Amino acid sequence: MTKLTIFAQQNTQLKNHFSMTTKRHQTLGEFIIDKQEDFKYSSGELSRLINSLRLAAKVVSHQVNQAGLVDIVGAFGTENVQGEQQQKLDVYANEVFINTLVNREIVCGIASEEEDDFITIQGKKGDNDSKYVVLIDPLDGSSNIDVNVSVGTIFSIYRRVTPTGTPVQLEDFLQKGENQVAAGYIVYGSSTMLVYTTGAGVNGFTLNPAIGTFYLSHPNMKIKEDGSIYSINEGNYIQFPQGVKDYLKYCQEEQGNRPYSARYIGSLVSDIHRNILKGGIYIYPTSTKAPKGKLRLLYECNPIAFIMEQAGGRASDGYSRIMEIEPTELHQRVPFFCGSKNMVEKAEEFMALHQ
Repeated sequence: MTKLTIFAQQNTQLKNHFSMTTKRHQTLGEFIIDKQEDFKYSSGELSRLINSLRLAAKVVSHQVNQAGLVDIVGAFGTENVQGEQQQKLDVYANEVFINTLVNREIVCGIASEEEDDFITIQGKKGDNDSKYVVLIDPLDGSSNIDVNVSVGTIFSIYRRVTPTGTPVQLEDFLQKGENQVAAGYIVYGSSTMLVYTTGAGVNGFTLNPAIGTFYLSHPNMKIKEDGSIYSINEGNYIQFPQGVKDYLKYCQEEQGNRPYSARYIGSLVSDIHRNILKGGIYIYPTSTKAPKGKLRLLYECNPIAFIMEQAGGRASDGYSRIMEIEPTELHQRVPFFCGSKNMVEKAEEFMALHQ
């Protein structure tokens, strides 16, 4: 058999494999339709909302993949409401997601990590009967884009609590995480993946860039109860609470399945995504420089906590469940312990000793 014949056979096998894979995997659109009855508020509005987020994700994914070829990397030259230096992609992603949602008139309000205040959306005729508000971190870990490291988007969806047809109010956004009706993240890495939940499990969809379609690639995602990875910026060790320091020593001890492996990317979405797939814990605690923590409750912690719990994991502030925290401000910060159930509970034990 000649090399040319062998190559032709391998090529045919490869084509058949991808053909079968494409047929086997549902598209995101098909999945949303199939699962719509599982959602207690099923009306089609939430489906259109998730489809809009899907569209914006594809636009941002394309731009992220252009980094280095077009002038989209580096600092924008302004600071956001948290006093953080905005990156060009922060501003771009923020505009894409907001414009996509506003133009389709499927939400009545948006709160973004990049905006000082929430955005009220009026319909073209001045009214808006939409029932949902969206909170979003348009581009998490954007400073990593300059060095070609994975970044992501995080979103959270709530039903408004004020009467429909009236302008949204702050209380529509300041809701406990347990009130979320949907949450998800998009990771822009070696492939672009959209992972989301509506309270009936967690499913992941991978973008086929050749045809611009998301396919179900990770159905019913579950995190191990025990993991072997801990993710934390140990460069800040001296600033951590004693409970965190003691837990890190525990992670590094040679006993049982320890020491654990340290893995820290610096993009929340990427670290969380890896730990869901492999098992592990992510920690961003308080510190002497950030006494309230650094991550935002509404834009980052609540949606990730919802996803993590639906995947069988746990998320807390080191003492109590994240999704039971009563928000008091739009850009509220909290410490964050999230991941495999047994690992988070062990970290909480160490924190309780020094409470």
